[in-house]
Amino acid sequence: MRNETRTLYHAFLGAIATLNSVQSAAESFVVSPTVQQRLETRTQDTSSFLASINNIGVTEQSGSKIGLGIGSTIAGRTDTSSADRVPTDPTTLDEFGYVCKQTNFDTAIKYAKLDAWAKFPDFQTRIRDAILQRQALDIIMIGWNGTSAAATTNRATSPLLQDVNIGWLQKIRTEAAAKVISDGASTGTNAIKVSPTGAAGSDYVSLDALVYDLVNNLIAPWYREDPQLRVILGRDLMADKYFPLINSAQPASEQMAADMLVSQKRVGGLQAVTVPFFPANGLLITRLDNLSRYFQEGARRRTITDNPKRDQIENYESSNDAYVVEDYDMIALAENITFVA
Repeated sequence: MRNETRTLYHAFLGAIATLNSVQSAAESFVVSPTVQQRLETRTQDTSSFLASINNIGVTEQSGSKIGLGIGSTIAGRTDTSSADRVPTDPTTLDEFGYVCKQTNFDTAIKYAKLDAWAKFPDFQTRIRDAILQRQALDIIMIGWNGTSAAATTNRATSPLLQDVNIGWLQKIRTEAAAKVISDGASTGTNAIKVSPTGAAGSDYVSLDALVYDLVNNLIAPWYREDPQLRVILGRDLMADKYFPLINSAQPASEQMAADMLVSQKRVGGLQAVTVPFFPANGLLITRLDNLSRYFQEGARRRTITDNPKRDQIENYESSNDAYVVEDYDMIALAENITFVA
């Protein structure tokens, strides 16, 4: 690291220490609640998908769901000559709670890259944004692919971070198995077969038919006409007719990370979206704000060290997180979808 880069690096450490009211950012410290919330907001700003779901700070490491969704209808009437009017709590509440598990977001930046960044006036924000962008992508990857929370994770055997935490899809599989289809009911096969020609051995003639079937049979009646329902499609199910390319340039104010593409046409009457790391041959029907990530307030810890043995600085950071589906009445998941001629 060049001398002028080291001066900027020490200023970076000093700024972090000041923001968190600690003596040194090079020693383990608890991120202050205000800074933690700012980091969460910055992380969401790097991803249009994360900005569309709930990111909620919770005090306890485990507890009941916040239940931000609408869990039932509320309209009705009571003959008050014989009974009292009884109000209904419209928010969701079920027997499944949440448990925030520690997730380590440890990153390293080589001296050479820091030296290259040193000439820019936004040196400190470049370091911050490089870390937060990767954290955002990993959060999304865990949400779609996480199936367990191993004591020691292994990227070689779990390249999609399957062993870091239990994500949304796994929660649906284990807590609401009736909301999942993964085989052909009509064909008895271990795949849902879609054939535009109606070939023998197929289950549906189109994705539209599949989505209509899921909405009518797995989504609760009071949600079926919800205008905010979306169908999230895996990349193997996408087609140009659903996701035409956008050629017009966006103004700088709108250049949030375009990790979530929204279709210009509908699938089964619902607007379709595609999100990074979603299983390639699956689809999920829900409102985006039915998906939540809880983070425990006051549990984010951080240490930044200079490691000359590796010619890099290292950022050791952890957060206690949980992935939550607020209301299973608003969920339908289809997996193992294949197209046949």
